[in-house]
Amino acid sequence: MGTTEWRLVKKRTAEADGAAVYASADGTRYRRTGGTALRSEAAFQQMLAGLDFPVPRILEHGEMPDGTFFVDEESLGRQSLHERALAAPNSGRELSEQVVEQLAEVSSRLLTAQAAHPVGGGPVALRQWADQAGWTNNVFAENPDLDTPRIHAALTRATDELAAMPLVWGHLDYGLPNVLPNGVIDWQHHGVTPLGYDAALALEVIPFKGGAKGYTATPEQRERYLTVLDSAARAAGAPPISPHLGAFLLVKSLFFLALTRPTDPARVDKQQKWQYRRHLLLKGVEQYERTGNIDTALFPTLDGFAAGQGPAGRP
Repeated sequence: MGTTEWRLVKKRTAEADGAAVYASADGTRYRRTGGTALRSEAAFQQMLAGLDFPVPRILEHGEMPDGTFFVDEESLGRQSLHERALAAPNSGRELSEQVVEQLAEVSSRLLTAQAAHPVGGGPVALRQWADQAGWTNNVFAENPDLDTPRIHAALTRATDELAAMPLVWGHLDYGLPNVLPNGVIDWQHHGVTPLGYDAALALEVIPFKGGAKGYTATPEQRERYLTVLDSAARAAGAPPISPHLGAFLLVKSLFFLALTRPTDPARVDKQQKWQYRRHLLLKGVEQYERTGNIDTALFPTLDGFAAGQGPAGRP
């Protein structure tokens, strides 16, 4: 296949230079390019396809002079649920019921496949998940004042709470931008996770963007979505996942803070985003300590946070 057959869709900024996604001229295939991480992603996605996970089949893969590539099918749909949410007539307000229903259907299929193929590892793997999913090494390196007994105690409580949940193959970056009407794409951050970590947070992560997503999920939508997932988990012979939302969100709060501390003090916008994510983490820790849960509906928007703080860059 010549490179002229492909149009650039997006750069994959989480990977090395040259990592990108291209679409074929007829829109039926996607070509992903990258390096070592992409080889791992391709092998992982092929394994998941063999386990009946809702992922696209890889049609071709190979090496290039400057990296690797793989081509997968478009059969999952041509628009992510994020794109569908933005295109909906009520974009800018609550999610459409159709998007929430499609998300619940795909998430239930993912959850069912995950539950059918548990992974061993025990407490060591669970702690490794918390460090990998929360990017804790980076968070504490950039925010040494948060590397405290209090934060570590909250993480220990979360992993202790999740000890009874099966460990499964997970996405680690699951959300509307990576969900299509018939499956899940972009598995570059894959790893072992407690059952429910991916699916449970798909609507809960929206507030971490500070109101910039272009849509919100209502409390009723969030509750109904979790009810569907709990039913899917029980049908698969697994415990319900909604009781562990707080533990999942504690780790996700760390993930959203990772790699946000700016090196340029003149970048007021980036300073503000960093302080905002620190605020969400600490607010989540306080809620989790007090109630065992985290309610993202109580998070301020980025604009609301900025309006209520002192000079940019000061907590």
